[in-house]
Amino acid sequence: MKRPHNFHNRLNGLATKKIFETEHFTYGKKEYERLSKISIAHIYNLRKTTAYREKSITFTKTNPRKVNIGERKRPEPQGKPGYIRVDTVHQGDSDKQKGVYYINTVDEVTQWQAIAAVEKISEAFLLDALLGLLDQFPFEIIEFHSDNGSEYINKQVAELLNGLLIKLTKSRARHCNDNALVESKNGAVIRKWMGYAHIPQKHAQGINKFFKNHFNLYLNYYRPSIFPEVSFSAKRKEVKKYKYENTMTPFTKLKSIFEYKKFLKKNISVIDLELFLSNDSPNEFAERMVKAQDKLFDDISS
Repeated sequence: MKRPHNFHNRLNGLATKKIFETEHFTYGKKEYERLSKISIAHIYNLRKTTAYREKSITFTKTNPRKVNIGERKRPEPQGKPGYIRVDTVHQGDSDKQKGVYYINTVDEVTQWQAIAAVEKISEAFLLDALLGLLDQFPFEIIEFHSDNGSEYINKQVAELLNGLLIKLTKSRARHCNDNALVESKNGAVIRKWMGYAHIPQKHAQGINKFFKNHFNLYLNYYRPSIFPEVSFSAKRKEVKKYKYENTMTPFTKLKSIFEYKKFLKKNISVIDLELFLSNDSPNEFAERMVKAQDKLFDDISS
């Protein structure tokens, strides 16, 4: 079984300290009192020690398509939630057999994240998966942004989003950072937790169940993300600074937005969101999530 410091799969120092503080100050866990005061530098020093390493457990390119669907532009949310970025991650090949695919969606402002697994990138699987993902965001979706891959820039997806009154945009030519947020989450979240090894497509349904019932909830309510402060240099280049006080969960970030309730979907209750969060501390929920993941991998390997 994973030890408490591994429930979150070795988060960075800022996020780890935030977990310790939440366990102690929010959930009243006295055993985290000393850890809540630890410095971020000391967390990294401890990770270099032999004792820590002994106890620590660590376990296709997109095809561009020229088509006049979707506006080429960088999302400009101006501090409002609802600007979703999307990308696809493939879980490896084996003996010419394709593995499962992940659809990764991330909100630009809150970093609210929802992931789904599909057997294939085709209309038969993709449209239902996208509807399910969009439903997992508590706020109204305004814009849906992808790279220029044909899996999203096509008539079927455009019609789906148009029916939901969601604008479709795509990355600009020679602007590789337009979809950088979701691409960074591909590695920091999906690859870190699901690995690179081939997983047969038949397991997509089981993975989807794990994502919806455990992993996506963990990412949004319990796993801290770092929100950069953006300024501009004299040459008008973006400069990002990462500060501890800007380390928080996507749910906490959502609540920090001025009059955030007006962005929520009509069927979403703030009280329900708060009640869910009060059920478990970060480590308690992460432990249950890891057990569910272990069972998932046991089913895949059997």
